[in-house]
Amino acid sequence: MSCGDPHETDCSEVLDHLYEFLDREMPDGECTKFEVHFEECSPCLEKYGLEQAVKKLVKRCCGSDDVPTDLRAKVMGRIDLIRAGHLVPEQDAVTPESPAPQTPAAQE
Repeated sequence: MSCGDPHETDCSEVLDHLYEFLDREMPDGECTKFEVHFEECSPCLEKYGLEQAVKKLVKRCCGSDDVPTDLRAKVMGRIDLIRAGHLVPEQDAVTPESPAPQTPAAQE
């Protein structure tokens, strides 16, 4: 997604790090760059607003639930693999028309 206009911070960089921005997991200087970008780029601002709304909805609906330890470990492991470039999030997503990937134990 891009508005087609040149920006000091590229749309792809903003979208690649959107969750870090939402979770305030980046330095203040980086946050400021993103805020400036959102002021200039309505498509990225719209995406930010959508993701922020989803995050608030999940927190409201599931915020008091305890996350099972094994689920948390699996999610964090997947995030680490994606950040390291070993996985592409879209390639591992399970869609209704594609079967769930089998683990080595399930294949035996």
